[in-house]
Amino acid sequence: MPVTQWWAEQAWRGGPGLDEGVLIETDGDRIVDVRSGLAPPPGAVRLEGVVIPGMANAHSHCFHRALRARTQDQRGDFWSWREAMYAVAGRLEPDTYLALARAVFAEMALAGITCVGEFHYLHHGRGGVAYAAPNAMGEALVAAAADAGIRITLLDTCYLSGGIGVPLEGVQRRFGDADAAAWARRAGALCPLAHARVGAAVHSVRGVPAEQMGTVAEWAAAHAAPLHVHLSEQPAENQACLAAYGCTPTQLLGNHGVLGERTTAVHATHLSDADVALVAGTRTAVCMCPTTERDLADGIGPARALTSAGSPLVLGSDSHAVVDLLEEARAVELDERLRSGRRGHWSAAELLRAATVDGHVALGWPEAGRLEPAALADFVSVDLRTPRAAGAGASHELAALVFAAGAADVRDVVVGGRRVVAGGRHQRIEDVWGALTDAIAAVTG
Repeated sequence: MPVTQWWAEQAWRGGPGLDEGVLIETDGDRIVDVRSGLAPPPGAVRLEGVVIPGMANAHSHCFHRALRARTQDQRGDFWSWREAMYAVAGRLEPDTYLALARAVFAEMALAGITCVGEFHYLHHGRGGVAYAAPNAMGEALVAAAADAGIRITLLDTCYLSGGIGVPLEGVQRRFGDADAAAWARRAGALCPLAHARVGAAVHSVRGVPAEQMGTVAEWAAAHAAPLHVHLSEQPAENQACLAAYGCTPTQLLGNHGVLGERTTAVHATHLSDADVALVAGTRTAVCMCPTTERDLADGIGPARALTSAGSPLVLGSDSHAVVDLLEEARAVELDERLRSGRRGHWSAAELLRAATVDGHVALGWPEAGRLEPAALADFVSVDLRTPRAAGAGASHELAALVFAAGAADVRDVVVGGRRVVAGGRHQRIEDVWGALTDAIAAVTG
């Protein structure tokens, strides 16, 4: 395949500002050269606006997208919202899951997301009966990502109990294998593809008994796979863990080998100072999902304390109340301002790093999220000539991108050297609105 030249008016290459006149050369699915200060050569593909590496959505439950706008105006809390989520989970089958995931992943592509970490626990048929193909639901997600033109890390999730000491019941039976060893056998049958990698997840200390956690951690280590876990999203989880095990969820995970450099703790909302020290001391990454955490009234996690102590920060859209990684990035900073009463906890470049390179590392794609030779040719152009970003001036354009621009400003998305979005339009799924509308109707009635 001949080398393709892409010319950007401006690009972010990881530093505190933007480079001008950036030429990106790709060969197949890789970047082979990046140079700045150049005029567009003849035949180059022009990318308007600011080019950044593709963004990584490190935490997604794609079927939760069916709840957007259907639950936002309802009273209650996380636990009442969960019942509506379970109702959707109860209706999904491989074909409807494929259609919904394809549309949701296309929406992500339009937002500049080139890789998604799908925290996947809807494994089995109704009543917990295994499908003839035991990984039919996970394989539907992998196929959906291919159709939408993005990469995926399928974080196959071990989910064995409905609460500490409580058996799975109702729709939860669809989530569970017999035990962690059975989970490992099923997950081990999943095959990575060019666009798809397989990781592991411990659902939570509620969802996996302590004595089963080590099996999941050992599987991830043996497969050199990322390992993710929901951590302390709700105070009730902490209280139940203290009552059952005499320690916090963080301590329990640490005691059973779940924390570490390959692990990402999702939410980490209600942590003690000792918990923060343990998470950061093990170099466990932390995935903040601010738009979901505020939508579900979870609270504001200690993101600044965690990152200051050594935890890499990554971002997810989780329940997809919003699909916009730039919104997630600035929300981390803005939530910390509410929490602390002070401004300026992260720079725009630090937040953009969380949305790109660090997110990809957490999903097991360390060769992505960078505009440099040998990196995967995944990049995105964002238009700053909009009312949202107007007036920033040349010295503040990176801040305008992170703190003012959003998913609607994404113009072009390239994944593996191929254009998936051009001029704000998905090139494979012409009517993403229609695809979402039909897929959601099929599972909500």
